[in-house]
Amino acid sequence: MNRLKYLLLFGLLLVAAAVGGLAWYANAPLALPSPQVEITLEEGTTLKALAGQLQKQGVVQSAWLFSLLGRLTGQASQLRAGAYLLDGPMSPWQLYAMIREGKSLQSSVRFIDGWSLVEVRAALNSAPDLRHDTAAMSNVQLAAALGIREPTPEGMFFPDTYFYAPGSSDLDVLRRAYALEEQKLAAAWAARAPGLPYQSPYQALIMASLIEKETAQADERPMIAAVFLNRLRLNMKLQTDPTVIYGLGSRYDGNLTRADLETDTPYNTYTHYGLPPTPIALAGEAALLAALHPAHSAALYFVARGDGTHQFSDTLAEQNAAVYRYQIRPGGS
Repeated sequence: MNRLKYLLLFGLLLVAAAVGGLAWYANAPLALPSPQVEITLEEGTTLKALAGQLQKQGVVQSAWLFSLLGRLTGQASQLRAGAYLLDGPMSPWQLYAMIREGKSLQSSVRFIDGWSLVEVRAALNSAPDLRHDTAAMSNVQLAAALGIREPTPEGMFFPDTYFYAPGSSDLDVLRRAYALEEQKLAAAWAARAPGLPYQSPYQALIMASLIEKETAQADERPMIAAVFLNRLRLNMKLQTDPTVIYGLGSRYDGNLTRADLETDTPYNTYTHYGLPPTPIALAGEAALLAALHPAHSAALYFVARGDGTHQFSDTLAEQNAAVYRYQIRPGGS
């Protein structure tokens, strides 16, 4: 009986020593091979593979011990892909916490207000450290992969800067950009001004894309919206050049001609009434708000002044005078 007690006590002491030793190991500083060490976890990296990688890089001395600590503390299911920088005193437990919390080095890609889908996809394809899962997808396939119900993904991504861990999928970036667009559009639609002629939030997004392409002047956006909405209410053609350019696609050479204005495409608002069938660009929040909160104005026309701003007119006579002043005889009175 005494022998059994001694064996039991010895076993308990061994367990206590093992637990104490593991606790000491978990909080002891790692002997990093250099002042800064970068480690990269790909999607799906297992705890065993991580431990082996860390031992190979000289971050830990024992892959088995590091892996044991992870298994006993439930870290295996909490590893997050990314690139991590170890640049100071750090214990194995702190390293696990960094990876568990996703405190990785991040790259970024920016979508600019007014960009077309072609430009969005080009930016993704050239983004560093990003997995290009959508590169071979058609626009239709891309829409299906993202669950976009509209005819095309054009204009369906919110212009912003998106951060990602190296090795992430471009599909994940687009998924976040689409979710943010849906969120912004829903919020703006819920707070829209009364009496607008839109049949759906999507139509408001189409209008916002036209406003985005027509002016970079923040204070002009509500006036541009007012002109287009006044025209829609009077069943006048919108006659906005950016839609013609979008419809021409690669045929547009940078010089918009009268023949281009007469070329019939679904997006030519000189030959078709109403809004174009889809957005033509990414619309920023300011353009979206302008589409849903237009200025109180009777203006039906506007013309570029040549300095980035526009002259707005209520009547055709006023518009003709403005065209003569700013287009035919610039600087004239």
